Amino acid sequence: MGGDKALQTVKFAVNWRISIFATILDHISIWVKINWWVVMSIEMQGVGAPDEQRCRYGASKLTVRGPLRKLDAPYVAFLGGSETYGQHVRMPFSALIEGDTGKNCINLGVINAGLDAFVQDPEVLAIVGRAEQVVIQILGAQNLSNRFYRVHPRRNDRFLKPSALLSAIYRDVDFTEFHFIKHMLETLQRVSPDRFATVQDELQQAWLSRMRLLLRAVGQRVVLLWLQYSESQGELGPEPLAITGAMVDQLRPIVSDVVVVPVVSARLSDEVENMMFSQMQAPAAAHLIGPSAHHQIAEALKAKLCVP
Repeated sequence: MGGDKALQTVKFAVNWRISIFATILDHISIWVKINWWVVMSIEMQGVGAPDEQRCRYGASKLTVRGPLRKLDAPYVAFLGGSETYGQHVRMPFSALIEGDTGKNCINLGVINAGLDAFVQDPEVLAIVGRAEQVVIQILGAQNLSNRFYRVHPRRNDRFLKPSALLSAIYRDVDFTEFHFIKHMLETLQRVSPDRFATVQDELQQAWLSRMRLLLRAVGQRVVLLWLQYSESQGELGPEPLAITGAMVDQLRPIVSDVVVVPVVSARLSDEVENMMFSQMQAPAAAHLIGPSAHHQIAEALKAKLCVP
């Protein structure tokens, strides 16, 4: 009898502790869900602003700057990365040009894009191929697959894997710790500037080859847009990374024009407060160009495009 009573006491104590533990877990679960919702809400405020819609054309897998436009009237196509997309600004330079000239401007900018994103997308190439004129932003040489490493086919700033050749050159580097191209390249440069010179030369040669491939698909209706940042945004130097005047000169005979626009980041132009971003996006937004730079680019391009 006494044993049964003791057993019941033990069971009650165990059940009580289990109940308390379950209640704590429920509270933790609710707290996690609430915080996830808050974080996502904050993030969406920066991405989902009214004039920063995202869209895709046809079967393309690339998310470009919206709104989605009809392609049945003559248009100028704009191809490029975060600056062409107009990340964190209400009116990218393509929209400013359209407003000033009345010319239909299709923004095919992709955030953090490299050349591979466009070269490997038949839908986007078809849209560009039907354009009256095409503006192609000169992108850095780092975000494309080459003999040394592979990048993600759409998110070109993401590192996938090194080649056997790169692993052999850098036996002292653990490539499993890298997720982004710039982080990987900065590490390689710190480990051995001499070996890194070989990597940079490969990137530059791969960039020229990929640019020629893209330009052959588009034709000579291309204006190259070279945005030259005055400040370095990392150990690798100013954007666009690894691009030299000699490289661009090799492309001049096969394009209609090259427009060079010196720019500074929103941090230096003191325009961060005029941009759209969430609190978590603020550091990245400060390194991009602000509204005044987009106006400057629009003015420089308007003289080179067919306008009424």
